[in-house]
Amino acid sequence: MDWNDTPQQAEFRSNVRAFLQDRLPAYYKDHELRRHLDSGLENDWQQDLHNGTPDQQAAAKEWAMALAERGWGQPHWPKEHGGASLTPFDQFILKQEFAIAEAPEIGGSLIGSTLLVHGTEEQKQRFLAPTLTGELRWAQGFSEPGAGSDLGSLQCRAVRDGDEYVINGQKLWTSAGHKANWIFGLFRTDPDAPKHRGISFLVLDATTPGVSVRPIISMGWEHATNETFYEDVRVPAANLIGEQNRGWYVGMTLLDYERSGIGGAVAHRRNMDELVANVKTDATPNRASLVKNEIVDRYVESEVMYNLALRVASMHAAGTLPNYEASMGKLYSTELAQRVARTGMKAFGLYAHLWSPAEPLAPLHAKHTQASCHTVVGTIAGGSNEIQRNIIATRGLGLPRG
Repeated sequence: MDWNDTPQQAEFRSNVRAFLQDRLPAYYKDHELRRHLDSGLENDWQQDLHNGTPDQQAAAKEWAMALAERGWGQPHWPKEHGGASLTPFDQFILKQEFAIAEAPEIGGSLIGSTLLVHGTEEQKQRFLAPTLTGELRWAQGFSEPGAGSDLGSLQCRAVRDGDEYVINGQKLWTSAGHKANWIFGLFRTDPDAPKHRGISFLVLDATTPGVSVRPIISMGWEHATNETFYEDVRVPAANLIGEQNRGWYVGMTLLDYERSGIGGAVAHRRNMDELVANVKTDATPNRASLVKNEIVDRYVESEVMYNLALRVASMHAAGTLPNYEASMGKLYSTELAQRVARTGMKAFGLYAHLWSPAEPLAPLHAKHTQASCHTVVGTIAGGSNEIQRNIIATRGLGLPRG
């Protein structure tokens, strides 16, 4: 296998780097400032656009306009829907260079990609453009109190009533539900069908009467997820994506997109580079010797993750949709994130107890300390890693179901 860019890919990579140098707003280039303001969490372009300071809002708008000129907000979308119709490998290069520069991506990739596969032309025209501009801010309504890892057991009901569906029930772990103005989700439309059938994929306005959102605060004092309750929520039947009672297949298309990114691999490598530089310059005697073997292991693992992501890109380029291969990447990346956090905390010793990014003595803005809490959810969200192992075993290795 040749890991080097082809001449065309090298030229495209050079163009992306020049674009980032010229058009990425100064606020997004100031990584130290962003980490301080964002409390060490992932940058949220939509948060900047709608709820940020005037400077953050201006930067978010400037960046969105720059991306729109080239269709790079959602580069895999067709040009007629505001994308760039990039090849899979060009998408890979673009995401890789954006991740290296820590440039924010525009939200809505998952639902947009799913609409392109399963949506009607009217639905594409209605939802894609405002998703690209950030006008529509989406939350995912999949998991329920009794249906998380075993998502097929979901019970939140949607009953057809004329030209509408009436939804009653509860969803759990609704990421960004308190910031979203639209929700996409899976709902039970045929309670008598086998559990993976009788499910439909609906989208709805989060301000519809009967929808209520309650916060869930994580052990890291972060408000990222919520409980969402539906009480006689009436949703137009035109908001059904795909066929009634076949929403499971629509949802799985979305999850395959969710598990197939390169950003995590680049972030792991960047975290290790930062940690190595910090350890080298720290004056604490013998500190490097305490963690050097672990750092080497984490760095090698980050290279493995990079190649798993490259495999997914190669499959897209060959015209096949990754399935268990994407599960391998999701599983490996989320568990690696936890190992990186533990190694980082070990390197800092007692200073790892400092939580606040604003604390002057907190190494690397307390990144690894915060990650030790925030990465816990990664092995659960988007399909738990136990489920990913089942997918790899049955679909990848051909093992029988237990």
